[in-house]
Amino acid sequence: MAAGKGTRMKSKLPKVLHLLAGRALLQHVLDTAAELSARQVVLISGHGAEEVEAAVSRSVGSTARFDLDFVRQQPQLGTGHAVQQAVPVLRDDGVVLVLSGDVPLMRADTLRHLIAACAGDKLALLTIDFADPTGYGRIVRCGEVVQAIVEQKDASEQQRAITEVYSGIMALPAAQLKRWLARLDNQNAQAEYYLTDIVKFAVADGVAVVAHKIADALQVAGVNSPLQLAELERAWQRRSAEQLLEQGVRLADPARLDVRGTLECAQDVSIDVNCIFEGRVSLAEGVRIGANCVISNATIGAGAVIHPFTHIEGGSNGGKDAVEIGAGALVGPFARLRAGARLGAEVHIGNFVEVKNSTLATGAKANHLAYLGDATVGERVNFGAGSITANYDGAFKHRTVIEADVHVGSNCVLIAPLTIGAGGTVGGGSTLSKDTPAGALSVARARQVSIPNWKRPAKSG
Repeated sequence: MAAGKGTRMKSKLPKVLHLLAGRALLQHVLDTAAELSARQVVLISGHGAEEVEAAVSRSVGSTARFDLDFVRQQPQLGTGHAVQQAVPVLRDDGVVLVLSGDVPLMRADTLRHLIAACAGDKLALLTIDFADPTGYGRIVRCGEVVQAIVEQKDASEQQRAITEVYSGIMALPAAQLKRWLARLDNQNAQAEYYLTDIVKFAVADGVAVVAHKIADALQVAGVNSPLQLAELERAWQRRSAEQLLEQGVRLADPARLDVRGTLECAQDVSIDVNCIFEGRVSLAEGVRIGANCVISNATIGAGAVIHPFTHIEGGSNGGKDAVEIGAGALVGPFARLRAGARLGAEVHIGNFVEVKNSTLATGAKANHLAYLGDATVGERVNFGAGSITANYDGAFKHRTVIEADVHVGSNCVLIAPLTIGAGGTVGGGSTLSKDTPAGALSVARARQVSIPNWKRPAKSG
């Protein structure tokens, strides 16, 4: 269910598209459905339906592991009314799992237990005990048997004292669900069609109603405000940090780590404070990440060191323009690697160096204040401070090839397309626009002129 407006979010963006750990709230729920090997997902949209449906279509794409159907709830007349909209596309066989698009931290294992409790012929409810159950539907039992769910506004004083509440998640046979939905009415305090009313229909029809109770409140926590979103973000990040620590990753401070995608770490990886990982990032054995780094869509080889304040911005998640850093490389501090940067083993990229769509072979170095864009750099090249590849002519990008063992002096401009021959030297301050032969010293700068006794201009008066 993803039809709610989310008024308390105070945002034009539909609530289910707000981000948690770098993904939309709704995307977390869809990912969980895929983990359960769901064969069909029916998305019930409402507020911002077109935007929500477009976002889901983009994220799921042609690689979806389930059939995806969209239905709309307009106007929004309650949870039962929402699920009624799914009836025309919902298959009659199998088990239906009802999930909320703003409850992102539900674990797949918990849902597997719920589905097992359903066993294909029961109505299974996910429940939890809250010390303060205000606002939640109460689980009414006769002994251990569930008799009904009573919403807060319709509950008696005695029922409001019940601490076991309905989480909003249930599993039940599809055919039964359709029959019960047809019997719903809105004769209640809110004049809405409650999905929870199907419990009393199940009891009346002699269908067993079972509850699977959990203790982890985070799994059923919803998002209705920026504060709740921020609280779940920290909870998710803490859970992620604990998983990394259990794998042996050394985190300087688990509270100062943000993983907004997938982070894979081999043995003896260490990560300093205030680092952000986005997209898909893989850190090989012995990698060290300094403080305040932002790393997106990158593979970093064994023993590499990423010094503080480095930004690594690979392109699309898992795409060809992801950043690759070889074993033993040193990057930073204050370096920037952009999409398509590929560094070989033992490459050095120093402070205030930017690399974009360029390959640097083993042992190449650009230690400070340089730009390498659309370049192929050979082994053991030294690229001097203040030097750049001028790769853009205003309309097209061109490539610079710097062959092995070249030394480029400081403050040079290499105007692409250009090839610097192996073993060559480019004199400091040169601007080159023509290919150079192997082993040559190439100097291209204006002749120095000194004018004796020259007077600077002075202000009159």
